Amino acid sequence: MLSRAARPALRAGAAASSRSAANFATLREIEGRLKSIRNIEKITKTMKIVASTKLTRAQRGMTESRKYGETSNQVYASAETKAAEAEGKKKLVIVCSSDKGLCGGIHSGLSRYIRREAIANPNFDLVILGEKCRSQLSRTNAQNIVLSFAGVGKDVPTFADAQAIADQVVQLSGDYSEVEIVYNKFINATSYEASVIEAFSEETFLASPNYSSFEVEEEVLPNMREYALANSLFWALSEGHACEISARRNAMDNASKNAGEMINKYQILFNRTRQAVITGELVEIITGATASEDM
Repeated sequence: MLSRAARPALRAGAAASSRSAANFATLREIEGRLKSIRNIEKITKTMKIVASTKLTRAQRGMTESRKYGETSNQVYASAETKAAEAEGKKKLVIVCSSDKGLCGGIHSGLSRYIRREAIANPNFDLVILGEKCRSQLSRTNAQNIVLSFAGVGKDVPTFADAQAIADQVVQLSGDYSEVEIVYNKFINATSYEASVIEAFSEETFLASPNYSSFEVEEEVLPNMREYALANSLFWALSEGHACEISARRNAMDNASKNAGEMINKYQILFNRTRQAVITGELVEIITGATASEDM
C-alpha cells in the first residue's frame, strides 16, 4: 500500500499525463495544418510563376491588338461619329470577361459596372463573353442576356476568335441604337478599370458630320461595320486577358505571402506545444521517481 506522501505525487502525475495526451493531440493537429498550408503555398507559388510567364505574352498580344482597335476607331474619330439617340431602341452591351477565376475581383468589377449602368438605363441587351460574368449577371440581369459565349480566356485571344464572336453578334435580331463593349482596361501591372469601346452602325456612320470627307461606297459599310466590331472585340479581349493574367499573378503573390505568415505563426505554436509536451513528460518522470522513493 502506498504511503500518504506518495499519493499527491501520483495524482499530480496522473494530471500531467492527461495534459500530455491533450498536448499530443493538439501537436498532431498543428502538424497537419502546417503540412496543408505548406502544400497550398507550393501551389500558389507555382501559379504565380506560371502567370508571370504568361503575362509577357499577354502584354505583347495586348499591344498588337490595341494597334488594330485604335486604327479602326480612328476612322470614326475623324468622321466625328457619335452614338445615335433613337427613342424606343435598345442599347447592346457586350461584356468581355472569361471562364477562369483566382484573379481577384477582375470579373466582379465588370458586373458592378453593368449593374450601375442598368439602374441609369434599363433598356439594354447583354452579350456576355465568359462564364464568370454570365453567372454573376444572371442573378440580377437575366432578362437582359440575349447571347453568351463560353470557352473564353483559355489562351491569348486571336483575331479569328473575335471575328467568330462578331459574326454571331451582327446576326442578332434586335435593332440597336448603339453598341458598347465593356472590358478591363490595362493601366499597369497592379491596376485596371472597367472601360467602354463604342461600336457604330452604318446608319450612325452615314450621319457623321465629316462623312463626306471619306470616299466610301454604301455597299461597303456593312462589311466595314463588322470589321470594326471584330477589331474592337479583339482589342477588348486581349486587353482584358492581360488584366486577368496580371491580377492572377498578384492574387497568387498575396496568397503565397499570407501562407508564409500563417506558417510562421503555426510554427511558433507548434514549438510551444512541443515544449509543453516535453515539460509534461519530464514532470511525469520526476513524479514517478518521487513516488518510487516514498513507497
